[in-house]
Amino acid sequence: MDFGPVALWQSMGMIARAVTLLLLVMSVYSLTVAVERALTYRKAKKESLDFARQVTQFLKQNRPQDAIAAARKYKHSHLAKVVAAGLLEFQNESQLSPLTGEDVIEAARRAIERTSLITTADFKRGTGGLATIGATAPFVGLFGTVIGIINAFKGMALTGSGGIGAVSAGIAEALVTTAFGLFVAIPAVWLYNYLSQKIERFQVEMSNSSSELIDFFIKQAGGTHAVGISK
Repeated sequence: MDFGPVALWQSMGMIARAVTLLLLVMSVYSLTVAVERALTYRKAKKESLDFARQVTQFLKQNRPQDAIAAARKYKHSHLAKVVAAGLLEFQNESQLSPLTGEDVIEAARRAIERTSLITTADFKRGTGGLATIGATAPFVGLFGTVIGIINAFKGMALTGSGGIGAVSAGIAEALVTTAFGLFVAIPAVWLYNYLSQKIERFQVEMSNSSSELIDFFIKQAGGTHAVGISK
């Protein structure tokens, strides 16, 4: 009996083949998502580093407009999104609303929080699929195995022959789906954990930037009460 991949595929039943194809689709999806997210995170990290160098100098020199203009150039930077949202809200409320300095700062804080949540949700896009694949792929493979073993014993009952030799080929075919399920699930779990760590790091960076920005707003509100008209 040939136990090569081609021979096993040819000996599989329709359900086992369907399970194998489903697992193949799940594997391709998980790898595609992982590569796309990794490239996105890499671009976000690079742009955020470049933006951080510029915005630090702009805020030290009290040049919020330049900071906003710089943020618009880094569309993939999570730090740029957070800083721009806070500066724009603080500027607009300071100039156009009768709110006190404390209320203006609180409005800017809420704008920063909203942007951070939206940015985090965007970073998480697709990672839920990796978690689902990592959790369910072994059971999908096990389903194929159970069906294969049932067919193997059914064939033994119909032929009237017994012994391990009579069912070894069917069991080997069935166990292929379990092995394939594990082969799909393990990398998906690894990739999900890797991407989750990246997201947590981005969240910490956004939180730190938010705190520094709020400190800047407090200094501004204590002086000119408006970033846009500061000299």
